[in-house]
Amino acid sequence: QVQLVESGGGLVQAGGSLRLSCTASRRTFSSYAMGWFRQAPGKEREFVAHINGRIVTTYYSDSVKGRFTISRDNAKNTVYLQMNSLKPEDTAVYYCAARYDTGGFYYSGDDYNYWGQGTQVTVSS
Repeated sequence: QVQLVESGGGLVQAGGSLRLSCTASRRTFSSYAMGWFRQAPGKEREFVAHINGRIVTTYYSDSVKGRFTISRDNAKNTVYLQMNSLKPEDTAVYYCAARYDTGGFYYSGDDYNYWGQGTQVTVSS
């Protein structure tokens, strides 16, 4: 079982930055691929970014590529999402997710077994 706790959300003006963090309870954190998803009101959950565990590769949705950066610190059991040049359309609840890493690209919510509680990000225009 993996417990995930997100933090770092808040209110920011368009063009600003936020960094989200997600800390996992699992000691073998490096064995897990991590993803960030978001869900805006009235919309379906959307993939944002993914990072593998052992061989650190990353993958982004087109909507955030070049503005967001996913990274991880395995010593701290934490994955980060640095969000720059934020836009009002980035407003959503952001969730981190985890699954055992078998080396693939995991961009569907169905690929993940464990989810955090979510953190609200609001970007004002």
